[in-house]
Amino acid sequence: MDEHKENIQRTDVNLKMSEEKDEKTKPCSRICPDDETAPETSQSNRDFSHPVYKEIALANGHINRMSKDELRVKLAELKLDTRGVKDVMKKRLKNHYKKQKLLQSAAEGGPTDTYYDYICVVDFEATCEEDNPSDFLHEIIEFPMVLINTHTLQIVDTFQAYVKPEVNPQLSDFCVKLTGITQETVDGADPFPDVLHRVVEWLQERELGTKYKYAMLTDGAWDMSKFLNIQCRISRIRYPQFAKKWINIRKSYCNFYKVPRTQTKLSTMLEKLGMKYEGRPHCGLDDSRNIARIAVRMLQDGCQLRVNERMHAGQLLSVPSSAPVEGAPPPRKPGNRE
Repeated sequence: MDEHKENIQRTDVNLKMSEEKDEKTKPCSRICPDDETAPETSQSNRDFSHPVYKEIALANGHINRMSKDELRVKLAELKLDTRGVKDVMKKRLKNHYKKQKLLQSAAEGGPTDTYYDYICVVDFEATCEEDNPSDFLHEIIEFPMVLINTHTLQIVDTFQAYVKPEVNPQLSDFCVKLTGITQETVDGADPFPDVLHRVVEWLQERELGTKYKYAMLTDGAWDMSKFLNIQCRISRIRYPQFAKKWINIRKSYCNFYKVPRTQTKLSTMLEKLGMKYEGRPHCGLDDSRNIARIAVRMLQDGCQLRVNERMHAGQLLSVPSSAPVEGAPPPRKPGNRE
């Protein structure tokens, strides 16, 4: 429901959203580093003195001197995507050589370059009206997740559950038409606390946060900072720790491809990457799958997707690119609010 999310009023008595206005007006200020092999001691404990990084740096220097036509020819030789502006093609070629070098290094017991083993994409569907009043309480009615393996760059698993709303149990005609979720579906669904318990169990079964490092990813800030935050208040449960930090793919996309925020709607991102939407728009699971496809393409193009937003004391905050890279904590069932 990305286009509808754009129309949700930022002012909400239940949530401090001071940074939302800033994000709408500020240009993208952080970009993924051009030289992706440069040591970032604040973000990693890797030993960049390893010879593999010198080899990668030399390859990057050569790529930086290539013309656009030379880049396109080399990408074609390697059977890689030749679309995009010069900077995108440079990143794509650098990433290819970097991965080849690091795969070889890993096979020999050397360093690798993966921040997370898995990325979990979430895109909620929530109750809504055609013209939402400022005090409207959006309740989650679909909780979907799509799991990306960052090593294979494949979607490996999905989760979907519908949720029974509590405050406004009757869906508006607009909401039914927008999401395709029927009144009968939500009437027969579990309440949010029960669904969240199933979500936690699903994450635990896949050993995320214990055996494997992972991060949550959303299409914008609304899913976690607004929908999940309000839902936890309505359901009288604490905000889950595993969802307090996430990757906002819109920020990552505009910073990496150097485009304005106006070009980061889901449909636009897909179009600019030469892809078409697959499935039903505003179905949470289908939206999540398409967001995951964008994330996979960005990883293929060399973007290092990292956590860039977080919740603290009910407020949305940005995570600076200089912050240490951390995975989400092991999922736990949240307790009740006092």
